[in-house]
Amino acid sequence: MTLLPSVVRAEYRGGFRIHVTFNDNSENTIDFRQWLDGPIFEPLKAPEYFRRFFIDGGTIVWPNGADIAPETLYEVTRRESQPSKRTRGRAAKPQRARPHLHA
Repeated sequence: MTLLPSVVRAEYRGGFRIHVTFNDNSENTIDFRQWLDGPIFEPLKAPEYFRRFFIDGGTIVWPNGADIAPETLYEVTRRESQPSKRTRGRAAKPQRARPHLHA
């Protein structure tokens, strides 16, 4: 039987980012800006409204009924957790520390 992804925890992480945890314990901080197109998503462009999300039906939902399918959120999490084609099958080069810039 195939696991149907379901969001079990969600925590606001600033901007349009939400850290989600799924029923298989995979987790990721997802930037939702990529989905904020169309009339239903227009209210979510206001940061104070965006922060009003909650979990319902196994996904992230807003008071106006806007939501993103849990399968879509899960796919983003899976895609971002896989090694890139450049590093797959060999050890990745160590990364130099980058300075953290503050605006």
